Amino acid sequence: MWPASKASLTEAETLPPKQTSKFLVLLAAGCLTTMTGGIVAPVLPEMIQELHLINSPWSGMLVSTHALTSALCTPLLGILADRVGKLKVMIPALICYTIFGVLGAFIPQLLPLLLLRGLLGAASGGVAAASIGLLGNLYEGEARSRVLGYATSAMTTASIMIPIVGGWVGAVHWQHAFYLYALGLPLAFAASIVLRDESSQHASILDVAGQRGQLGELVRNPKVLRLYLILALAATVVYAVVIYTPIYLKETIGAGPELNGIVLGVRAIGAAIVSAIGSAWLARMIGTRQAIAFGFVLMGAMLFTIPFLTDLRYIMPTAVLFGVGFGIITPNTYNLLAGLAPAEVRASVLAIGTGANSLGQFISPIVLGPIWKTFGLPAVFYLSAGLAVFMGILNLLDSRQED
Repeated sequence: MWPASKASLTEAETLPPKQTSKFLVLLAAGCLTTMTGGIVAPVLPEMIQELHLINSPWSGMLVSTHALTSALCTPLLGILADRVGKLKVMIPALICYTIFGVLGAFIPQLLPLLLLRGLLGAASGGVAAASIGLLGNLYEGEARSRVLGYATSAMTTASIMIPIVGGWVGAVHWQHAFYLYALGLPLAFAASIVLRDESSQHASILDVAGQRGQLGELVRNPKVLRLYLILALAATVVYAVVIYTPIYLKETIGAGPELNGIVLGVRAIGAAIVSAIGSAWLARMIGTRQAIAFGFVLMGAMLFTIPFLTDLRYIMPTAVLFGVGFGIITPNTYNLLAGLAPAEVRASVLAIGTGANSLGQFISPIVLGPIWKTFGLPAVFYLSAGLAVFMGILNLLDSRQED
């Protein structure tokens, strides 16, 4: 999700302390966006019960509503960040993230809570867009793929801890999990100090016109559109696990928030490891498109096995392997996007990619919720598995055309 600076790979790995502190703050901001839905997922069964949503096929929207507004706002705020300065977008977005997130603890009614979740998603989109743009000034060229892996690994590592902590805190009461959104406030303070010299210069009228033309041409490029589709559908498949696995585990083995949080966290272990040390290597060995295809097929295979698993000894490794597939797909797809975009509009192009990812998260319960209520949870996992395998086949066909 992150682009990279004009430096070799060796230079990228020996950043001066000042540059390192900026890198860490931006990674923390990226990790914060991963917890927008991850905090709620482990306590979703308890929320459904207390809010009397047991018969509603749309209850999964409590986890994914933020993704729609994030999908809509991330590209727009990315363009705004290119115009007025990325830090001027990032700081207010972090403050709003804290306010809208914590307020969810005090609004137990469904409709107001969904509205608040939508506002939280808009704020999260601002954080993501500004972070991408700022981190985009740090790396370029050969270092990009490795840094994308590091960033994805950091965010997936965060996604390991977030459901575990969210489930642990939410075990007292589901509303308590919402207090974790307060982490946005100290991060806003840190960003205002560490990143204050990174605020963008205002673009001239000619620059703006040229960037708009470049961006419009790129987003109409079939190659770019296919990469956006990959990000959207990968997120749809992942959220099938995030939303419906806790419900499945509660029904089959009586899992509570703590266990659901651990299972969702374990899912990200494979993604974290592979994103950091394996995704770029695999792409070099077999080709980037082939690596993405392999990731989708692996996710599909693991999804297909879920309805047959009732023993944690098998559920845990399945979750890890599912994460491995996702950890291969994400950095390689963003790296392809970054390679197609010139530096002037790269932040905007990647922000739209993040928006596509959020849109896939939002679509997941809309498509799969009625399947769940009509045909049962196994059908949800089978359909998601079929979608993942289908995307793997499409990427293999694309790889042959590009060859």
